[in-house]
Amino acid sequence: MHRKLPALTADNRAFWQGGEQGRLFMHWCEDCTSYFHPPGPVCPKCASLSVRPKEVSGKATVVSFTINYQPWTPNLAAPFAIAIVELPEQPGLRFLSNVEEPVEQIYIGMPLRVVFEQQEDVWIPLFIKD
Repeated sequence: MHRKLPALTADNRAFWQGGEQGRLFMHWCEDCTSYFHPPGPVCPKCASLSVRPKEVSGKATVVSFTINYQPWTPNLAAPFAIAIVELPEQPGLRFLSNVEEPVEQIYIGMPLRVVFEQQEDVWIPLFIKD
């Protein structure tokens, strides 16, 4: 599936390119010791500038999901699942991703692990059942 790719920045490069080594990175604040997403130059919790990418386990759980049946572009295979996944490193550490399983098998609470799909110089984090 061809996906719209993000513009790479100094702040998000580790998130979008860590998959080249099979690693998932989230931004980490050294001062308040918390993860946050999306990555940025300032911690949204404490406003610290002492932030950096930090590797996480690549495990996740489906918190919520929807099934999209609309093929928005000719090369987009439907149906597909869009999910909010939560990482075990910190309660509330969530982001949107696709779950690459048959849509009828996805459920809230489903354990996942990250896999990466390379498109150009971006490695998109996707999830499959763990």
